[in-house]
Amino acid sequence: MSVVITRDKQFNLLPGETLLEGLERTGHDVEYQCRSGYCGMCRLELMDGEVSYASPPLAFVGPNEILPCCCELNGAVAVDCHLRADLDSQGELFPTDLFDLQATSKA
Repeated sequence: MSVVITRDKQFNLLPGETLLEGLERTGHDVEYQCRSGYCGMCRLELMDGEVSYASPPLAFVGPNEILPCCCELNGAVAVDCHLRADLDSQGELFPTDLFDLQATSKA
């Protein structure tokens, strides 16, 4: 599993899950349109780590930017993304990532 760090939370991607899917699952606010790297709407700043693409995205990707809909994580990453504003006052849907096997095995 790859570790993802955002402005508000840290979580693990599930096997076969895209970064965009993981951000959505954990309550993050990410705009998107195509989920295939064509439009670039989901573009985020990559603050730390590295990603790659199975095939080059058609949307423009600037330096330190990634498309979470189609990038593949090459280890842990940190991205500039916040939780959705409509979440509870604690800023999280759940106190821990319910799909994080390490967190649930310690409980």
